[in-house]
Amino acid sequence: MIRLLSVVGARPNFMKIAPIVDELKKAPDIEHCLVHSGQHYDDQLSGNFFADLGLPIPDVNLQTGSGSHAVQTAEIMKRIEPVLVDYKPQMLLVVGDVNSTIAAALTAVKLGIGVAHIEAGLRSFDMTMPEEINRKLTDAICTLLFVTEQSGVDNLRREGVPAERIFLVGNVMIDCLLRHRELAARSSILDRLGLRQNGSGCRPYAVLTLHRPSNVDDVKTLEGILSAVSALATDLPVFFPIHPRTRKNIETFGLGRYLANAGTTSKVGIVPLDPLGYLDFLSLNDRARLVLTDSGGIQEETTVLGVPCLTLRENTERPATVDHGSNRVIGVNAERILAAARSILQKPTRAFERPPLWDGKAAPRIVTVLREYLEKG
Repeated sequence: MIRLLSVVGARPNFMKIAPIVDELKKAPDIEHCLVHSGQHYDDQLSGNFFADLGLPIPDVNLQTGSGSHAVQTAEIMKRIEPVLVDYKPQMLLVVGDVNSTIAAALTAVKLGIGVAHIEAGLRSFDMTMPEEINRKLTDAICTLLFVTEQSGVDNLRREGVPAERIFLVGNVMIDCLLRHRELAARSSILDRLGLRQNGSGCRPYAVLTLHRPSNVDDVKTLEGILSAVSALATDLPVFFPIHPRTRKNIETFGLGRYLANAGTTSKVGIVPLDPLGYLDFLSLNDRARLVLTDSGGIQEETTVLGVPCLTLRENTERPATVDHGSNRVIGVNAERILAAARSILQKPTRAFERPPLWDGKAAPRIVTVLREYLEKG
């Protein structure tokens, strides 16, 4: 019997692990333990995602909670160590680039347990991003590296990783999207927001998400973004599911004037929403005319959905979304954001390519590699 243990901690992790969990259910020779670090711990950021994705209740919840990067990482390491010692997995699976990823990987390696990193090799080349530090350190200590796009392979090879440890398998985030897209289409979110027109069509709208500290912790940067999107929102409504950290900063900085009244059905304005569940959010993005975001995962999702995306950052660790998809990295200058957004709205919609292997079959490829590797001993 092969024994695997997976650790998840934040919303993007849940989407990435769900297809792996589904695939492992088909393998009677594999025993799997799912651990939730508790990095995202409230229902808005965690609980409803498990329900939407059909994920089982985690076998272990470390209930770490919030804290500084150092405190959170250290607490996860302290709490995961006895779980690893007790369960004795042959391989630890970590996904993404959050604090749970590096904390669990580092703990396992020091216990002599191999680690497989799902979504390895992505690089923004911006070491001011906590995620970039987590990505690079995790990849450096992992046994198996599962890569979503060719840039990840190239990055790892430049860093000296042997080719036999690198596997280009596709994107489990896209596995999740393709498996849930039809179900998400039945969400009532568009009706609740008053977006349905006669028949099945929708009036045009945009979606905004912001959560990165570089964008939401600096008052000038945050105000610049909101002022640009507010100007755009005179043309069409912009729906803004607000991360708790972002909402707190908007209130602290006195920037609430850029937001329309919650629950408005106005045809224009930045419309604030509570964080949405996976299915509601997928449905909202799927029909959007434009998405503005600083999220890496949303860059990937919009590429497959064929929705134009403006990335509100100076870089991206996912260049395939630019080379093949609908993504454009625009930065945080207010004038550039507004000009780029209005340019997109003036052009007709068009089809976009899908990066190689983003076909909904990444999870089976990963499980096949894991089984072959572990059976060799």
